Amino acid sequence: MSFNDKVVIVTGGSSGIGAAIAIDFSAAGAKVCITGRDKKKLDNIAKKCKNPLAILADITVENDLKRIVDETVKHFGKLDILINNAGMGLPASILSDNAMEVYDTVMNTNLRSTVYLTHLAAPHLIKTKGNIINISSICGQTVMGTNTFAYNVSKAAVDHFTRSVASELASSGVRVNSVNPGPVMSDGFEAVSQIMTDKGITFKQHLTQQTALKRLSETKEIADLVLFLASEKAKGITGSLFVADNGFLVNTD
Repeated sequence: MSFNDKVVIVTGGSSGIGAAIAIDFSAAGAKVCITGRDKKKLDNIAKKCKNPLAILADITVENDLKRIVDETVKHFGKLDILINNAGMGLPASILSDNAMEVYDTVMNTNLRSTVYLTHLAAPHLIKTKGNIINISSICGQTVMGTNTFAYNVSKAAVDHFTRSVASELASSGVRVNSVNPGPVMSDGFEAVSQIMTDKGITFKQHLTQQTALKRLSETKEIADLVLFLASEKAKGITGSLFVADNGFLVNTD
């Protein structure tokens, strides 16, 4: 697939899935804007892309979101693809004293920033008949783990936001889809995987056993799916959620 002369914004592009997406788009010829909050990590990924625009930004800050869109369009002249990837999760029980604080933080990061950046980018995407891909999670479709109500709700909302905006923007020629990964081997996951569970196995082994295929995805696999959905090969696909979870949702073991 070629993305020559296509302009792409990837939020959360300094590590994990976002970094893999940015690197793959760049390798396919796209002009990529990558955003992140960690300058060292952002610069490291920028070195792996061809002439990228790297913007240090916090997606929970409205002015930063405006700056991302404005600087991208000013630098590259247009916008073709928006990848709403940046997200986070914080543990909290609904009974916790900090339940609403965690809820607000997670929703602002995972949902509000996605909504607002889409709002800002949409006029530019209409001009190019571009497309949007939201990185969600299987947690939007199932309850995975305890004390994760805020994250689960945020991803369920991202899924329905995807459908809603896909319906609205279809008449303007803009496609909107969602990729919903299960557990993915990324920088943060590798650190967490060292934690031993009560069953005496690593977190990584525990999650692997919960998938039907008995494997976990790598970030490159998610990037491959994203590039397909952003390409002309997927020109008839909009308003869809694409699960990439190695059979986590259908495992019956």
